Amino acid sequence: MASISDIILGQVSNAAGNIQIPSNVKDSVLNGLSSSILGSLTQTATKAGGVGLLTDLFTGKTAAAQSPVTALAGSLFKNNTLSKLNLGNLAAPLMGIIPTVMGKLGGLFKDQDGDGDVDFNDIILTLKGGGSGKNTLGKLAAAGAAASILGGLFKKK
Repeated sequence: MASISDIILGQVSNAAGNIQIPSNVKDSVLNGLSSSILGSLTQTATKAGGVGLLTDLFTGKTAAAQSPVTALAGSLFKNNTLSKLNLGNLAAPLMGIIPTVMGKLGGLFKDQDGDGDVDFNDIILTLKGGGSGKNTLGKLAAAGAAASILGGLFKKK
Protein backbone atom coordinates (compact mmCIF):
# COMPACT_ATOMS: atom_id res chain seq x y z
CA MET A 1 0.00 0.00 0.00
CA ALA A 2 1.47 3.35 -1.01
CA SER A 3 1.74 5.96 1.70
CA ILE A 4 -0.79 8.77 1.76
CA SER A 5 1.95 11.30 1.04
CA ASP A 6 3.06 9.29 -2.03
CA ILE A 7 -0.53 9.14 -3.29
CA ILE A 8 -0.96 12.88 -2.83
CA LEU A 9 2.37 13.74 -4.49
CA GLY A 10 1.47 11.56 -7.47
CA GLN A 11 -1.88 13.29 -7.87
CA VAL A 12 -0.30 16.74 -7.49
CA SER A 13 2.31 15.90 -10.13
CA ASN A 14 -0.39 14.65 -12.53
CA ALA A 15 -2.61 17.69 -11.96
CA ALA A 16 0.32 20.08 -12.45
CA GLY A 17 1.37 18.44 -15.72
CA ASN A 18 -0.17 21.13 -17.95
CA ILE A 19 1.13 24.09 -15.93
CA GLN A 20 4.45 25.53 -17.02
CA ILE A 21 6.21 25.76 -13.66
CA PRO A 22 9.76 27.16 -13.88
CA SER A 23 12.22 24.30 -13.41
CA ASN A 24 14.12 26.10 -10.64
CA VAL A 25 11.03 26.09 -8.37
CA LYS A 26 9.10 23.06 -9.65
CA ASP A 27 10.13 20.71 -6.84
CA SER A 28 9.38 23.38 -4.24
CA VAL A 29 5.94 24.00 -5.73
CA LEU A 30 4.98 20.32 -6.04
CA ASN A 31 6.28 19.49 -2.56
CA GLY A 32 4.57 22.60 -1.18
CA LEU A 33 1.25 21.57 -2.70
CA SER A 34 1.61 18.00 -1.42
CA SER A 35 2.61 19.01 2.08
CA SER A 36 -0.20 21.59 2.24
CA ILE A 37 -2.79 18.99 1.26
CA LEU A 38 -1.39 16.41 3.70
CA GLY A 39 -1.13 19.07 6.41
CA SER A 40 -4.75 20.03 5.90
CA LEU A 41 -5.89 16.42 6.07
CA THR A 42 -3.81 15.79 9.19
CA GLN A 43 -4.92 18.95 10.99
CA THR A 44 -8.55 18.22 10.12
CA ALA A 45 -8.32 14.60 11.31
CA THR A 46 -7.09 15.69 14.72
CA LYS A 47 -9.62 18.43 15.46
CA ALA A 48 -13.15 18.10 16.83
CA GLY A 49 -15.57 17.27 14.02
CA GLY A 50 -12.71 16.74 11.60
CA VAL A 51 -13.42 13.07 10.90
CA GLY A 52 -16.88 14.05 9.66
CA LEU A 53 -15.38 16.72 7.39
CA LEU A 54 -12.95 14.21 5.93
CA THR A 55 -15.64 11.58 5.46
CA ASP A 56 -17.88 14.11 3.72
CA LEU A 57 -14.99 15.10 1.44
CA PHE A 58 -13.88 11.53 0.64
CA THR A 59 -17.41 10.30 -0.06
CA GLY A 60 -18.35 13.31 -2.19
CA LYS A 61 -21.03 14.51 0.22
CA THR A 62 -19.20 17.84 0.25
CA ALA A 63 -17.75 19.04 -3.06
CA ALA A 64 -13.99 19.46 -2.85
CA ALA A 65 -14.17 23.11 -3.92
CA GLN A 66 -16.54 23.90 -1.02
CA SER A 67 -14.81 21.80 1.65
CA PRO A 68 -13.15 23.53 4.61
CA VAL A 69 -10.43 20.88 4.28
CA THR A 70 -9.64 22.19 0.78
CA ALA A 71 -9.77 25.79 2.01
CA LEU A 72 -7.26 24.97 4.74
CA ALA A 73 -4.93 23.32 2.20
CA GLY A 74 -5.14 26.43 0.02
CA SER A 75 -4.33 28.66 2.95
CA LEU A 76 -1.37 26.50 3.95
CA PHE A 77 -0.04 26.50 0.38
CA LYS A 78 -0.47 30.24 0.01
CA ASN A 79 1.22 31.01 3.34
CA ASN A 80 3.99 28.41 3.27
CA THR A 81 4.91 28.21 -0.41
CA LEU A 82 3.40 30.87 -2.65
CA SER A 83 4.33 33.72 -0.30
CA LYS A 84 8.00 32.71 -0.64
CA LEU A 85 8.05 32.35 -4.44
CA ASN A 86 7.46 35.01 -7.06
CA LEU A 87 5.18 33.06 -9.40
CA GLY A 88 2.92 35.90 -10.56
CA ASN A 89 0.25 34.58 -12.91
CA LEU A 90 0.93 30.94 -11.94
CA ALA A 91 -0.55 31.39 -8.47
CA ALA A 92 -4.18 30.92 -9.57
CA PRO A 93 -3.60 27.78 -11.67
CA LEU A 94 -1.49 26.27 -8.89
CA MET A 95 -4.18 27.00 -6.29
CA GLY A 96 -6.65 25.30 -8.67
CA ILE A 97 -4.74 22.04 -8.30
CA ILE A 98 -5.80 21.70 -4.66
CA PRO A 99 -9.56 21.15 -5.19
CA THR A 100 -8.78 18.84 -8.11
CA VAL A 101 -6.56 16.63 -5.99
CA MET A 102 -8.89 16.78 -2.99
CA GLY A 103 -11.77 15.66 -5.21
CA LYS A 104 -9.83 12.61 -6.37
CA LEU A 105 -8.64 11.43 -2.97
CA GLY A 106 -11.85 9.60 -2.01
CA GLY A 107 -11.70 7.49 -5.14
CA LEU A 108 -8.02 6.78 -4.64
CA PHE A 109 -8.41 5.71 -1.04
CA LYS A 110 -11.25 3.28 -1.76
CA ASP A 111 -10.64 -0.33 -0.84
CA GLN A 112 -6.89 -0.26 -0.27
CA ASP A 113 -6.98 -3.65 1.44
CA GLY A 114 -9.18 -5.53 -1.07
CA ASP A 115 -12.12 -6.23 1.23
CA GLY A 116 -14.60 -4.21 -0.84
CA ASP A 117 -15.10 -1.25 1.48
CA VAL A 118 -13.69 2.24 1.73
CA ASP A 119 -10.88 2.24 4.26
CA PHE A 120 -11.53 5.64 5.82
CA ASN A 121 -10.80 4.35 9.31
CA ASP A 122 -7.29 3.33 8.29
CA ILE A 123 -6.77 6.61 6.45
CA ILE A 124 -8.00 8.72 9.34
CA LEU A 125 -5.95 6.71 11.84
CA THR A 126 -2.90 7.25 9.67
CA LEU A 127 -3.57 10.99 9.50
CA LYS A 128 -3.95 11.11 13.26
CA GLY A 129 -0.46 9.74 13.76
CA GLY A 130 -0.39 6.10 12.73
CA GLY A 131 1.94 4.41 10.31
CA SER A 132 1.34 2.72 7.02
CA GLY A 133 0.58 -0.84 6.07
CA LYS A 134 -2.57 -2.85 6.56
CA ASN A 135 -1.51 -4.88 9.60
CA THR A 136 0.40 -2.23 11.53
CA LEU A 137 -1.69 0.80 10.65
CA GLY A 138 -4.28 0.42 13.38
CA LYS A 139 -1.73 -0.61 16.00
CA LEU A 140 0.52 2.37 15.35
CA ALA A 141 -2.36 4.81 15.23
CA ALA A 142 -3.84 3.41 18.41
CA ALA A 143 -0.46 3.69 20.12
CA GLY A 144 -0.09 7.28 18.89
CA ALA A 145 -3.61 8.16 20.01
CA ALA A 146 -3.07 6.50 23.39
CA ALA A 147 0.21 8.33 23.90
CA SER A 148 -1.44 11.59 22.94
CA ILE A 149 -4.37 11.02 25.32
CA LEU A 150 -2.12 9.88 28.14
CA GLY A 151 0.25 12.77 27.54
CA GLY A 152 -2.67 15.17 27.76
CA LEU A 153 -3.89 13.60 30.99
CA PHE A 154 -0.53 13.48 32.72
CA LYS A 155 1.22 16.61 31.48
CA LYS A 156 2.45 18.97 34.14
CA LYS A 157 0.35 22.02 34.89
